[in-house]
Amino acid sequence: MRAALETCLAQHPGLTRLGVAVSGGGDSVALLVTAAELPGVTLEAVTIDHGLRAGSRAEAGQVAALCARLGVEHQRLDWARGEAAGGNLQQAARRARQQMIGNWARARGLQAVLLGHTLDDQAETVLMRLARGSGVDGLSAMEAAVEQGGLLWLRPFLGLRRADLRDFLRARGVAWCEDPSNEDTRFQRVRARQALALLAPLGIDAAGLTATAGRLRRARAALEGQTRAALAALAVEDRGTVLVSQAALALEPEIRDRLFARLVTGLSGAAHPPRLAGLQRWIGSAEGGGGKGGAFMGCLLRPEGDGLRLFREYRAVAATVTPADAVWDGRWRATAQAGGGATAGGQGEIRALGPEGLRQLSAQARAGLHPHWRDSGLPEAALKAMPGLWREARLIAAPLALWPNGWHIAARPVTRL
Repeated sequence: MRAALETCLAQHPGLTRLGVAVSGGGDSVALLVTAAELPGVTLEAVTIDHGLRAGSRAEAGQVAALCARLGVEHQRLDWARGEAAGGNLQQAARRARQQMIGNWARARGLQAVLLGHTLDDQAETVLMRLARGSGVDGLSAMEAAVEQGGLLWLRPFLGLRRADLRDFLRARGVAWCEDPSNEDTRFQRVRARQALALLAPLGIDAAGLTATAGRLRRARAALEGQTRAALAALAVEDRGTVLVSQAALALEPEIRDRLFARLVTGLSGAAHPPRLAGLQRWIGSAEGGGGKGGAFMGCLLRPEGDGLRLFREYRAVAATVTPADAVWDGRWRATAQAGGGATAGGQGEIRALGPEGLRQLSAQARAGLHPHWRDSGLPEAALKAMPGLWREARLIAAPLALWPNGWHIAARPVTRL
């Protein structure tokens, strides 16, 4: 156990403040016990109590008692079920858990969070994704290290069996909790676990599925390398929009789909990449040169000249409002220029230009105050979704529409993988 954890951490030097997510089950408890013995590391633990079972509070208390014996600071966080938006309760709980753990870790100044997933979890994930018809990315399953939300999420036990972790705890005399939902066949993961036992005589076992996932991760890395090359050659960022060469549509379908998925995910700020069927329909709307393009994930893809232009859809950002010194739409940041008079009367807020912003700009252009927004060369539909600086109903600056008025505004790039 110790060797697996140290090997994982050695690949990310400089980590001295770690968090560990502990449910009370054998996997996470084994990780907690192992991590507590690491020298030179400040370790803190968190338990998310979803409140979905009567015994969950007692299990969190058991984790807290173990942490006290190990000298590890522990915090229990309660999930309000009202935060779940109907449908798949387990999925909602999983997303809430990740968000809550991330918020906790950032607030505590931790650099990384340790997660107790095992080789068995990896194999079950591959089997479930195989059932969903996943491609290379999905069947690559879980990564040992993922950087997300300013944190490093580490799974040091992905090469270890669940049974071995429990043997380790028995040898140490450490108790753990068995979640009764692990035997509830209403859940797909439980059914996948049972199916693996039945498939073992055919040679389809946890080790084999995990090895397959590893090989697919290598294939994915190769595909990502080709996608990076295609992005560099065929996509150019232009004032927060992306100009895409028509040649991108003629790429091998796998690389084409990855290229457009990367662009639309980066531009929209979506937490997850698009589903393949919807993505391919959207790409098809722009094929053939005479295509009209279409909306997808809050973005528009329109033919322009010899290529395509990708930009935000106005109605996707129409209600997005932030203070002038905050990030707008997850990408845009405004800066007041020294001596530009931008702060006179207060900084205001950032909102999309929309039809009203363009109307005010047109009136000012007719009065000779600045060039017309059409001279920017950006399509009207793209400019409507561009950010401007506002004070209540009055537009005070539109740097992307040729009226900076003491402001500069720029977007985070989306073409980098």
